[in-house]
Amino acid sequence: MAWSRVLLLALLFSGSGVAHAATTAAVQVSASIVAGCVVTSTGGLYGTLSFGTYSALTTTAVSVALAGGVTLQCTPGVSVSMVVDGGLYNASGRHLKVGSGTAQIAYQLFQDAAHSQSLGIAQSVNVPYTNANAISLPIFGYVLLPGNQPAGTYSDTLQVQLSY
Repeated sequence: MAWSRVLLLALLFSGSGVAHAATTAAVQVSASIVAGCVVTSTGGLYGTLSFGTYSALTTTAVSVALAGGVTLQCTPGVSVSMVVDGGLYNASGRHLKVGSGTAQIAYQLFQDAAHSQSLGIAQSVNVPYTNANAISLPIFGYVLLPGNQPAGTYSDTLQVQLSY
């Protein structure tokens, strides 16, 4: 008798009188875009400042722009800034040092090719750009060769910190 009641209840609930759930519903889809930048460097360098090769007796001013090394892309409208340290031989300013001795040659950095805006040690400066997919760092070097230094390769290493 108990089995017949269970069977009767099962037949009643399996009929067309059972309520059905909805078979369609919406799915919420969204994405958030966060402003930022992508920095890609070649060989771990942001670029090079090469003043070239000159006679040890040369007394001339040499200007160069940062070349190669970094590709910087940012979300349009993002403010980018940079800080450049004093280098390895920062004693009252930046210096190039000969590899096999103690001789040094002072050099300066600027934010523009006209040398009207100095790029001070640890000074935060804006990085202007018109194309968010091809941003160049505004680093320009200037050295006045003294004409009385020992022959050799003079160099320095700068650290550049980018913020955005």
